[in-house]
Amino acid sequence: MADLMKFVQEELVVRKDFPVFGAGDTITVYYEIKEGEKTRTQFFKGVVIQRRGSGNTETFTIRKMSGAIGVERIFPVNLPALQKVEINKKGHVRRARIFYFRELTGKKAKIRDKRR
Repeated sequence: MADLMKFVQEELVVRKDFPVFGAGDTITVYYEIKEGEKTRTQFFKGVVIQRRGSGNTETFTIRKMSGAIGVERIFPVNLPALQKVEINKKGHVRRARIFYFRELTGKKAKIRDKRR
């Protein structure tokens, strides 16, 4: 049964080629929105808080500040509406899930750039 599930995930699910990113990176996600019969592209730019799951069920969470209010959005990797993901800045953090970032404001909320 496990072999059958793995076969379906590898063969039938369309894999999109997104760049490699992780927690602490600042990315822009472009996704399609349907309003009635019209479709338009909207983007969401923020810091990756976490990547979670694997295979078909993998998701990533992005956080941005809209004025003084923090907004988080969870995107499934295999979402058909996702068009592209751009990496704006690579960040250096020491954890895979940076939930402590939610409480930080001002200069403390700055993430160091990753050295190449």
